[in-house]
Amino acid sequence: MLVPIKNMAGEEVGQVELADTIFAAPVNKPLMHQALVRQLANARLGTHKVKGRSEVAGGGRKPWKQKGTGRARQGSTRAAQWRGGGIIFGPTPRSYEQAMPRKMRRAALCSALSVKVADDKVLVLDELTLAEPKTRLMRAMLQDLTVDSTALILMADANDNVERSANNLPDVKLLRASYLNIRDLLNYDYVIIPQDALDVIQGILG
Repeated sequence: MLVPIKNMAGEEVGQVELADTIFAAPVNKPLMHQALVRQLANARLGTHKVKGRSEVAGGGRKPWKQKGTGRARQGSTRAAQWRGGGIIFGPTPRSYEQAMPRKMRRAALCSALSVKVADDKVLVLDELTLAEPKTRLMRAMLQDLTVDSTALILMADANDNVERSANNLPDVKLLRASYLNIRDLLNYDYVIIPQDALDVIQGILG
């Protein structure tokens, strides 16, 4: 699949061949959903905790005798129906981690990238460099590329000027290409990929 290569001014300067196995793969929506749910679940800390009746303070002895008082029988003032009592079936620390084979995770990424390419939301740049860290330079580049919505910028290596220029734009996220994930692909409309980052992606998913 041939797609145009643009410079930072939005001018077409050539074409590049995208691997069909990555950017024209069959779209599997259930697989993308499973990969997204897995990533969101694995991001949960699972540190929630409440105290049960055996963990709250007090309530050692029986409040009153079993029979003869006319009141309901009670065994402890730390039971759930008492003020200050323990919680029944409350949350305890646990892991939400979900397993997913590597081939399935990569297939989900290929599906998401294929959807972006089919919608003309993937922009390939010849290079992405800025002389100084200025937000206005990044905003001007996005305007020249006619990016009118949220954008995910993938970089092959760390670039301090580009990162600092994108940090103050709320609709833009900069990510290393090796950290490409299903959540960011689905959260952002446009995907901007310099050629060196494209080589990283095709090396990983190819």
